[in-house]
Amino acid sequence: MQKSFLLAPSILSADFSDLRSALAFIEQNKGDWVHIDVMDGHFVPNLTFGPPVIKALRPHSSLPFDVHLMVTNPGDLIQPFIDAGANSITFHIESAIHAHRFISIIHEAGCKAGISIVPSTPVSAIMEVLPDIDLVLVMAVNPGFGGQKMIPRCLDKVKELKKIRQESGFSYIVSIDGGVNKDTLSSVLDAGTDVVVTGSAFYSGEIPEILV
Repeated sequence: MQKSFLLAPSILSADFSDLRSALAFIEQNKGDWVHIDVMDGHFVPNLTFGPPVIKALRPHSSLPFDVHLMVTNPGDLIQPFIDAGANSITFHIESAIHAHRFISIIHEAGCKAGISIVPSTPVSAIMEVLPDIDLVLVMAVNPGFGGQKMIPRCLDKVKELKKIRQESGFSYIVSIDGGVNKDTLSSVLDAGTDVVVTGSAFYSGEIPEILV
């Protein structure tokens, strides 16, 4: 398959005891970004990485670090993750009352700003920030755990976002996260996805195998 998209493997599905090797695996297997799922145990039922982990990993990869804040209070963590070496910060509209403020903080630090929506949130909920953001992350599973099955109708949001971008002249790119594997990748790309986040299918070799 000719690669016409950015591949952002998530270290959520990597071996936590050897994340440095996971970074090398990403670089060796056509990964373009490193996707970092940050969970706080409140917004989603799991705990993952804090800024010190990202700071420790930063010297071991030249790839952009794409931090996805699945947290109740994203405003408290934006600056610490920027300081740790993030290149882009994506937060959830469901947990952000002052989304424009967060976007400004991220941009002022020289990072790219993204907004994410869970499967039950419509695209209409983020219309007011679409002119200002660099990335929209569409969750195709209910966030919190890797290895879940994709909710296919979430792909309609990708199509809707691409249509809005074309008609309005916005510059954001569209990313999808959740359930991407060898069986769903074609439909994800057919929907027009710009950035593909993948976890267990990447580290098991499924995605690298079809990209050869």
